[in-house]
Amino acid sequence: MSATSPTVAPRLRTVPTLRRMPHGPAFWATAVTAVTFPAASAAPSPLYAVYQAQWGFSSSVLTDVFAVYALALLASLLTVGALSDHVGRRPVLLGAIALEVVSLVLFAVADGVGALFLARIVQGLATGAALSTLSAMLIDLQPKHAPGRGGVVNGVAPMAGLSSGALGCGLLVEWAPAPTTLVWLVLVGLMVVSFVLVLATPETSPQRAGARASLRPRVGLPAHLRGDMLALTPGLVASWALGGLYMSLGPSVAAAELGLHSRLTGGVVVALLCATGGVVAFALRGRDPRDVLGLAATFLTAGVAITIVGLEASSAVVAGAGTLVSGIGFGASALAGFGSLARLATPAERGEVYALAFVISYLAFSVPAVAAGLAVSTAGLHTVAVVYSAVILVPGVAAYAGAIAERRRRLALAT
Repeated sequence: MSATSPTVAPRLRTVPTLRRMPHGPAFWATAVTAVTFPAASAAPSPLYAVYQAQWGFSSSVLTDVFAVYALALLASLLTVGALSDHVGRRPVLLGAIALEVVSLVLFAVADGVGALFLARIVQGLATGAALSTLSAMLIDLQPKHAPGRGGVVNGVAPMAGLSSGALGCGLLVEWAPAPTTLVWLVLVGLMVVSFVLVLATPETSPQRAGARASLRPRVGLPAHLRGDMLALTPGLVASWALGGLYMSLGPSVAAAELGLHSRLTGGVVVALLCATGGVVAFALRGRDPRDVLGLAATFLTAGVAITIVGLEASSAVVAGAGTLVSGIGFGASALAGFGSLARLATPAERGEVYALAFVISYLAFSVPAVAAGLAVSTAGLHTVAVVYSAVILVPGVAAYAGAIAERRRRLALAT
């Protein structure tokens, strides 16, 4: 090409579209979808008691159902997590929504544990494809005058979705007719709304070569982000491992150990942790995410310790207080982790970087829960819940030490 040849702008992936929204409304439309996916993933938690009563499976089977979802999600992240960096955000997201609808229909017609496993696997694949794409898209669409807004929404949306999905499902299970069907039909409707919103959203990622190569399972991280990811990892591990405990065994622990037997309890337990986290992440949105690391670790470890005391004393009040304190750390940790990555990753790196962050998070979310499920039959639910909680304190303390080291490093650079 000669020096005078015209520059060709990167071509954007063409997808059928409605009248395209400006970036401002498109940002909030994408935020709606970012809440809807975790809401759908949290919906089974309050229903597990209903399914157990109908089909007679144990708590270990329950954690297996939880685990296959997380493993399918991880497989999806490892293969298509960076695909939107090459083919565009919208095609990947539209495909993920369509697959999510398939999983919701499978839930609605499920008639046994095998169908439940299949539905959760499909849901995991859909959610994994959507997570990193939505995270990158929110950063792409955030207004220039508010460069931290995408990171805030990335931190708040999962918790808002988990809490609203669990609590909303719990309410329907307690008071609505046909709960094992109605819940899924409502979520199908929300997914259809998300599909229409994505159709009206402008594409934000140029088409680039390497789409096929990006499907090879791999985990990568740009060299300039390795130190930051290392500092953020303990907080991600501690907070998501805590979320895994509440999402998998939380309702069972509340019923068996704390005497809370209402079908609504499962939704309330998850919502107490996640809603608190969402409120805290939003309240701290004006803070530099790196300044939130120490706060997150402090409240997370303190809350887990209080919860252990509540479990040992069989006190729902103390355990609830511990959950609230943990929720503060949970929300602050999400803001610190995803907010920091939002500021540090370049547009071409966002899909890959968020895919890695979610791989770390969901490994922490799933692996301890699977181990706990296997241990319940021999050690008992009480012992497993206490030991699981105590193990979470280890990365929590590591996150606190890392936050102190990072603060000292920044002060040294400033002077």
